[in-house]
Amino acid sequence: MLRSAAARALTVGSLNPKVLALADHHHLRGLVARRAQSMQEELQANPSAHPFSEIIYCNQSNPHSQGQQPNKFFREVLALCDYPHLLDRSETSFMFSSDAITRAQEILGVIPGKTTGGYSHCQGIEGLRDAIAAGIASRDGLPSYSEDIFLTDGAAAPVHMIMHLLIRGQKDGILCPIPSHSLYTDSMVLRGATLVPYYLDESRGWRVNISDLKKQLDDARSNGIAVRGLVVVNPGNPTGQVLVEEDQCEIVELCKNEGLVLLADEVYQENIYTDEKKFNSFKKVARSIGYGEGDISLVSFHSVSNGYYGECGRRGGYMEVTGFSSEVRKEVYKVASLSSCSNISGQILMSLVMNPPKVGDESYPSYRAERDSILSSLSCCAEAMVSTFNSLEGMTCSKAEGGISVFPSVQLPPQVIEAAEAMNTEPDVFYALRLLESTGIVVVPGSVFGQVPGTWHFRCTILPQEEKTQLMISRFKAFHKAFMEEFCS
Repeated sequence: MLRSAAARALTVGSLNPKVLALADHHHLRGLVARRAQSMQEELQANPSAHPFSEIIYCNQSNPHSQGQQPNKFFREVLALCDYPHLLDRSETSFMFSSDAITRAQEILGVIPGKTTGGYSHCQGIEGLRDAIAAGIASRDGLPSYSEDIFLTDGAAAPVHMIMHLLIRGQKDGILCPIPSHSLYTDSMVLRGATLVPYYLDESRGWRVNISDLKKQLDDARSNGIAVRGLVVVNPGNPTGQVLVEEDQCEIVELCKNEGLVLLADEVYQENIYTDEKKFNSFKKVARSIGYGEGDISLVSFHSVSNGYYGECGRRGGYMEVTGFSSEVRKEVYKVASLSSCSNISGQILMSLVMNPPKVGDESYPSYRAERDSILSSLSCCAEAMVSTFNSLEGMTCSKAEGGISVFPSVQLPPQVIEAAEAMNTEPDVFYALRLLESTGIVVVPGSVFGQVPGTWHFRCTILPQEEKTQLMISRFKAFHKAFMEEFCS
């Protein structure tokens, strides 16, 4: 006999209130995304249902779904590791590059059972961690050790892992940049922590304002909040800035002096589009100013989901944990062991990302050509979008120095604010929905990421292929002109 609704054991009201607290910005993001999905279905059923023939997704951090091609060398190695019987066939040498064959053999040699279908050590396969540590050492010019590396399912998993370790209750807080990806704020909400926001300075290209950062820290402490850590995203998401080394040094000094764990999100380290700046890991910066393991606790995150590889679905990533005592490290290991291990294909791909083909390898010319073509295309799309947004009435957009998105500001007329209030939604959500209905372009409202009160933004990824970017720009310019004329009259 079916139980009545009144007798059900689980209702929304009986769910964990921390889960329900996530609703606000997920609802805002979902409003636009759900409407885009329904419009996609409408176009499939009736191609003339809307005044455009396709939806242009500028909301997704999903490179391959936008047409970016996987790297040939990486996929060859993965194929050989997943089906090692190919290594025994004579025709394989004609189908795969010699260095891909050699690399696959080396990788299989360090995998227990020589199969990608089994479990590994919960921290990740030791031989792959050795390879990643070697890649980090090559990048930074400093030693890196495999025992500091935890291989994970993307970068989100280790963020949640570290939040589990740091947050004890609502009186604990984490300094987090605004705007920023919701991963960090979500993780804090789920654990009942207090968000301690620090606003990036849009007038200076989204730089960190160190004096504001210190003020937010002091204010939180005066309110009884035990601030445990500081999140920094470099290059920025959604803002696309690359931190200058001066700011990085000040951040390191602050964390060292104030006893904060530095959480460095460095997943976009390959996505740099300016000759004026380069990526420097926070570990390299800390060591360059004389701080060693005993001076600062640092966790660095990286993944295979971005860069020129963009392998989101492979769920590969790592965190490098330095400056923790042996007792604390045991607790990190304990939390890591709760999920058995990360997926083996993701572990392999992470090792390849940190150790790509080198000069003299058979695959190097094609690897470098693929890599450079993708990064050049992303840079061109970013430049075109920034130029377009800055040419439009009421819009400004900082240069995209890195990352995979731009975050333009829109000065919305009072009539738009009133119209949004009448719909019981945020003005930037209203703008994004009107943009979608008129053009089929999907963006993410800035209120999802946080923004200075009274300002309005949207996040637009630079991932659509160049020809689609030009189509997007054409549609956007026509929409914005008509939108402003409608609401400014």
